[in-house]
Amino acid sequence: MAATRAWTTIDFEKDGKQSDYMRVPFSSDKSAYGWIPVPMICIRNGDGPTALLTAGNHGDEYEGQIALLELARTINTEEIRGRIIILPALNYPAVVSGRRVSPLDEGNLNRLFPGDADGGPTAMIAHYVETELFPLSDIVIDLHSGGKSLDHYPVALARPGLNPETTAKIRTLLEAFGAPYSVVTTGEGGGAGSTLYAAAEQHGIPALTTELGSGGTLSARGLSIAANGVRRVLRAYGIAPSVVTEDSAKTKFMRSLSRSGSVYAPRGGLFEPWVECGANVVKGQEAGLLHSFEDPLAQPLKLVFEVDGVVICRRFPTLTERGDCLYSLMVEVS
Repeated sequence: MAATRAWTTIDFEKDGKQSDYMRVPFSSDKSAYGWIPVPMICIRNGDGPTALLTAGNHGDEYEGQIALLELARTINTEEIRGRIIILPALNYPAVVSGRRVSPLDEGNLNRLFPGDADGGPTAMIAHYVETELFPLSDIVIDLHSGGKSLDHYPVALARPGLNPETTAKIRTLLEAFGAPYSVVTTGEGGGAGSTLYAAAEQHGIPALTTELGSGGTLSARGLSIAANGVRRVLRAYGIAPSVVTEDSAKTKFMRSLSRSGSVYAPRGGLFEPWVECGANVVKGQEAGLLHSFEDPLAQPLKLVFEVDGVVICRRFPTLTERGDCLYSLMVEVS
């Protein structure tokens, strides 16, 4: 893989708390030789494991961004045994514009791994994480939320692992984080192997991601899960053994049904949901209505669940187009 074109003034081997940027070169009408400032903090105190913590992979997801900014401000170097690398606004152009994707190149960062050193700015960010930060990392947490388009039940998600050893390590990480549900995802889901946590899996690094909020605003519950989950992980791995957090929370392990458990809009219209996130549903149960503009006097289309499961997310906006995912389901695993 080609060498990264991004750089930083942070010395990852130096003790103390440092703050700089991943400096991503970007030539524009306003700045021919400029760079994009992706905020990055490194806190190190001697030898020990390294935790890579990211948020703002999608710019309209806020619980993780606030949780990591607060952690970077408040945790002291003396509390650390090892290293924490924090990027609270990973796709910075998307974050400052409040968008899922970058306004510079329409890049969806969580669909671009392993990235490209000579690609657009979003691909260069992915490439820097892949080539420079993953080799330093022992665990990875990438905090997400539902963003503007989803109403999402708070969950942690992880890939199954490449072998029994990495599977066990991923389970340990999920148990330490302690989200209400921990969901194992498959290759069918959005992004498959091109997401950050799937890319970490390919490096053999235990990694999890989350979905902690809804509708592009801030969830107090989601923020609490993010903040306490990250601290529990840092304590469990001995990186911050004395950090203060809420008591450990027991997680319930689930499996995403992905496409087979999703309800998609067969046409455009106005979506009227009948079922809340976190609800148990059964095959044949009515999920809601889809109202059409094309024939105002026609009865709305009834939406039906095709399998049993628990609602992990549903569409947040009412206005809907053909192909939009309206519901997704998960099921419990032993």
